[in-house]
Amino acid sequence: MTQPDVLDQKILDQKILDRNIRELQEWLRKAWQQLAAPSLTAFSRRELRNQMKQCSADLRTQLQAAERAPRQPASPARKFAKPELRILA
Repeated sequence: MTQPDVLDQKILDQKILDRNIRELQEWLRKAWQQLAAPSLTAFSRRELRNQMKQCSADLRTQLQAAERAPRQPASPARKFAKPELRILA
């Protein structure tokens, strides 16, 4: 793998990680709304809370992975080279 390929893979991995985090957060948000429904039975509430605990653990794992993964700058910093100067007479 060349250097750009490695960089592209890291960026792709970061995007996937970000998407997973957003999906887990959205699922938890909807689960909290569903938990408030008076039509749920005690068993359904307990099952939903168990699923929420598992989702929270998964979200925590994803967030820790995102912390460990170094963020890549949006655009690489430009490096300026010393120009070759010639004196014309």
